[in-house]
Amino acid sequence: MDHHNPILITGASGFIGRQVCAQLTRARRPVLAMLRQPQQQLPALRAAVDSLGGEGSLLQAVAGDLDQPDLGLSEPLPALAAVIHLGARFAWQLPMASARRTNVDGALAVAQLAHQQQARLVFISGFMLENLAHLARLGIHLDDPEQTDWQNVYRHAGGYEASKLEAAIRVRHYARTQSLALVEVQPATVAGDSGNGQLDQQQPLYQLIDNLARGRMAAIPGTPEHWLPLVAVDLLARLIARAATADQVPATLLALDPATPSLKGLLGEAATALGRKPPRRFLPMPILAALLRIPGLPRLMNTWPEALHFIQTTRFDTRASDAFMAQEGLAHPPIGQVIAASTRFYQQQQVPGGDAAASPLQGP
Repeated sequence: MDHHNPILITGASGFIGRQVCAQLTRARRPVLAMLRQPQQQLPALRAAVDSLGGEGSLLQAVAGDLDQPDLGLSEPLPALAAVIHLGARFAWQLPMASARRTNVDGALAVAQLAHQQQARLVFISGFMLENLAHLARLGIHLDDPEQTDWQNVYRHAGGYEASKLEAAIRVRHYARTQSLALVEVQPATVAGDSGNGQLDQQQPLYQLIDNLARGRMAAIPGTPEHWLPLVAVDLLARLIARAATADQVPATLLALDPATPSLKGLLGEAATALGRKPPRRFLPMPILAALLRIPGLPRLMNTWPEALHFIQTTRFDTRASDAFMAQEGLAHPPIGQVIAASTRFYQQQQVPGGDAAASPLQGP
């Protein structure tokens, strides 16, 4: 891998993308960000990278768009050292057509670009791809995407999750058939920076803390065994950067802290930092799912049925990722510290606002 060639990043201006740019440029690796409007976006991105301890001067940009044919690239790219695909469209109740256009077709276009460049592709998917029982319930065939009834998957999982699952399965298949060097990073729900707690307001954990702070957490979804796996954003960014630059990298890296407490424990730690009492009663998942089928209630409670998939009892095997992290000198920061820092950051950012209906969950 030529250290002088830039690493192309989609989604560079996002919460995780800015951190990855900072990690790479701090290590003196040049970065090429694919942005919709480079002239307007690049100065702010450089400033954000500088503020995170990176070198904004090592950041360049190219105009591109995941929604456009051939990524909307209007100029030839330089030789690339690697491609990191972080870009995605996120929203609950995302229409299937929109989700597929950005998250599936866009991901395949990025894979094709990496193949043309003969560059390693670091593809960011999600931890639910390691929940094999969940994939089986959805009828997903891991080896052949054409054997899956994707309309059924979208109907049951929702546009966002289904499109992320489909994208990963199709990119894996493309990589196998085209001999593309692929590393798949599978993040858990992203928590704040382990130091300053910085957490984007659109991130599910921020919204979960907000519901707790505003007294909207009437009950804990599930049972004492249910949990919401987390990963600190700064650790995730370091892991993605090393996935793009290290000589030997496992094909799959599960970015998930197995020390994440149960959902009850998570809410307890956040409540302590907020100076509030945490919810103590549990609401069984089938009852919660039934409530959320009542028209209008998901919006009123600010809780969406598809979000419930991420609250689970499944435990995950992180040994391969742990070994790679040890090889690279990386370690998960104490997760209790991360939850507390994220909550303090929320307190610093909050603005006055009205309460909403009591909600057992603001989904991941």
